[in-house]
Amino acid sequence: MAEEREEEFTSLEKIGEFGLIKRLTQNFPLNQSSSIKGIGDDAAILEFLSGRVLVSTDMLVEGVHFDLSYMPPQHLGYKAVVVNLSDIYAMNGRPTQITVNLAISNRFGIEYLDKIYEGIRKACQVYEVDLVGGDTTSSYSGLTISITAIGEVEEGLEVLRSGAKEKDLVVVSGDLGGAYMGLQILEREKRVFKENPDIQPELGGNEYVLERQLKPEARKDIPELLHKLGVKPTAMIDISDGLSSEALHLCESSQLGIQLYEEKIPIDPTVYKLAEEFKLNATTVALNGGEDYELLFTIPLEDHDKIKGNPHLSVIGHMLSDSKEKNLVTRDGKYIPLSAQGWNSFE
Repeated sequence: MAEEREEEFTSLEKIGEFGLIKRLTQNFPLNQSSSIKGIGDDAAILEFLSGRVLVSTDMLVEGVHFDLSYMPPQHLGYKAVVVNLSDIYAMNGRPTQITVNLAISNRFGIEYLDKIYEGIRKACQVYEVDLVGGDTTSSYSGLTISITAIGEVEEGLEVLRSGAKEKDLVVVSGDLGGAYMGLQILEREKRVFKENPDIQPELGGNEYVLERQLKPEARKDIPELLHKLGVKPTAMIDISDGLSSEALHLCESSQLGIQLYEEKIPIDPTVYKLAEEFKLNATTVALNGGEDYELLFTIPLEDHDKIKGNPHLSVIGHMLSDSKEKNLVTRDGKYIPLSAQGWNSFE
């Protein structure tokens, strides 16, 4: 039994920091022409000749951003990469490299970290990015993953949050609220398990929303689609904290108001069904749920016909000249002020 236990849990102390980094990063080949030197020296060497460099960093903290009781380590590694790449796509850019920093407590063995890096490696393959650096350190409070994403964008094609104009159309990709409802299911089943560990979780039929929460995808296809359609967004942001919060960010940066229409917000039928089951309002879930990682952007009114009828895009409102006017028009014609009730990591 002792030998079996050793195979399942190899302490981090046994292998050491340099041995750990070598083990975790040994199967990450470089694929980008801009990656000259990756892991193995004091710093990576990158060479960008085609445009401007984009850099974005996100940190995921155990107990704040994820719960390991239902988040598989492979999914955690994958999601940690995806949420960072989403920020690069939100700038109308193309991600090329990432660095990964881990703070780890001694309750995790090497085998667990292998699984996290399995997810990181899968994301690198799917999104064609190179792992070029990072660090590991000890932690007294669980697991923290910090990832920096590096990308490129041709000068003049970058899209900021501040470029929206009066009368611009507000457009969103995909559908909203799925990740939040997936979280509700996972939290419910966690409570049931705590009360009775013999009861198996009821997850069947909810695969879509569970995947939206546990294994989201960044919308790399949207900048490519818009380019093919001949549309350049005037402002753009990814939806990590909820539609309402992100819409208000666009307003603040562009110094404009906004009018969204409840009936236009794309919500999957599964979300409607689950919202009713959990006694929640589906529109409220879509506005404030967060973690959908869809792209919210504005386009000139004259570009409407270029995107009209596209199944990946929904026009949900327009920008207003008065920066004090930030409203949702309900299905029955009432005007409700938008408020930032989405995700707040400090709450």
